[in-house]
Amino acid sequence: MPLGSPEIKNRKAFHDYHIIEKMNAGLVLTGTEIKSIREGRASLRDSHVVFERNEAYVIGLAISQYANRGYKDHHPHRPKKLLLHKRELKKLFRRSESKGMTIVPLKLYFNDRGYAKLEIALAEGKRQYDKRKTIADRDAKRDMARVQKEMQR
Repeated sequence: MPLGSPEIKNRKAFHDYHIIEKMNAGLVLTGTEIKSIREGRASLRDSHVVFERNEAYVIGLAISQYANRGYKDHHPHRPKKLLLHKRELKKLFRRSESKGMTIVPLKLYFNDRGYAKLEIALAEGKRQYDKRKTIADRDAKRDMARVQKEMQR
């Protein structure tokens, strides 16, 4: 990963969804959007993928305006097209049509070649009791680790 290239993560997705399958996709972005992402000025919160005319778009990906922009600028909340192979698009579309399934972005990053990539996941929404169970399991695991550490002393 090139220097100064932050990973922007969607931590809320892991709290709100059961992640079923992950996939990487390219993005169609403008120059000022790339510069803002390199500065870490983007948010994946409340974003999701929609299908329109056999193409996938990410909605809700907020990329702040670049501070040193000239006359060219971008809208912070414009839909961004995802670059996927046709078979991947068909597979995602079919699987997202099932009840309770959605496609959420997990991570925005730059690959080794310097291209912006979006890690997306096919996910199923969690119910409230699932969220409470996840928190309880995490707390129990933390308590067990604490007890084991004290026993090693």
